[in-house]
Amino acid sequence: MDLFNLEPVTNKLPYDGTANYHGVVLSQEQCLLYYQKLMESIQWKNDEAIILGKRISTKRKVAWYGDTNYNYQYSKVTKQALPWTKDLLALKKIVEKESNATYNSCLLNLYHSGEEGMAWHSDGEKMLKKHGEIASLTLGAERKFSFKHKATKQRIDILLERGSLLVMKGTTQTNWLHRLPPTKKVHTPRINLTFRTIVL
Repeated sequence: MDLFNLEPVTNKLPYDGTANYHGVVLSQEQCLLYYQKLMESIQWKNDEAIILGKRISTKRKVAWYGDTNYNYQYSKVTKQALPWTKDLLALKKIVEKESNATYNSCLLNLYHSGEEGMAWHSDGEKMLKKHGEIASLTLGAERKFSFKHKATKQRIDILLERGSLLVMKGTTQTNWLHRLPPTKKVHTPRINLTFRTIVL
């Protein structure tokens, strides 16, 4: 067992889904190395969405990579996957081993500070594997992450540590919303890698 990952895997959701928190799965040296490499090598672009018929651009930046040039559509905007980089493949291998699952794509998010976040949503796009795993790896700043049950409105907050892995699967996307709430307490960037499986 790795010395930096002594905590047991725990499901953070009380019912109607599975969100397994694996704790820290990267050493601090790995966290710093991959954070710097991804900052420099990833083809970051401001995210876009179409709201009320208007195309808007966010401060948050994103990038989409995969086994092939998959199309991925959300917020009424379509992205085309870029080929894997060496560093992304290395991180994918680590995440696959830890989560005991395989992935063919990765959506990366770059939040420059705590003022940038993500609104309530669920990842229920038709091209994603139904009830499949979505593995979220955190580099850089630690941030609070929230779940809200669609029916009961129960809310669960967790802290995503630097180098940590959260794996959502099963009926989580059907029954729960999630978000990254903005905060004025965080002043440094966070890179979030979400490994997914696209079904053609």
